[in-house]
Amino acid sequence: RLADPIAGADKHLESDAMLNAGRTLKEALVNAHADGRVTVGVYECAKIMNDDPDSVAFCVLATDDAFQCDVALQIHFTLIQAFCFDNDISIVRVSDTQRLAEIVGDKSGDLEDAHCVLITNPAEGSWEDPALEKLHLFCEESCRLNDWVPEITLPER
Repeated sequence: RLADPIAGADKHLESDAMLNAGRTLKEALVNAHADGRVTVGVYECAKIMNDDPDSVAFCVLATDDAFQCDVALQIHFTLIQAFCFDNDISIVRVSDTQRLAEIVGDKSGDLEDAHCVLITNPAEGSWEDPALEKLHLFCEESCRLNDWVPEITLPER
């Protein structure tokens, strides 16, 4: 029996998409950080989502070893995810809080709470970020595959 070439191609595309998604997420975060469009911290992000949900373009939730033991953080994540779904905000999860802090913080990666990061929309009339557009497409495709909050691996330095 011959292997299905289409199924094999799908698996190859899926793994490429996952690798590219990490690089694309890093690029979008770096671009947004340079433009001052990044908000870091669970409470800071929740405040922006409550005050001006239309300004939010993308949400990143980051877990670490402490996440499994932190019930309050788990509840916050559940509420943030629900809010993102209700407001059509693309959302992904990463499993390296320290690496996320390095990308969106200072060079030491010394941020107290990098568990949630928001990218806000660019100002009216400014250039759309192609990396952000790719991430939106990645999230749409993941949702079609019933992966509502896809996990992305950020690339190393």
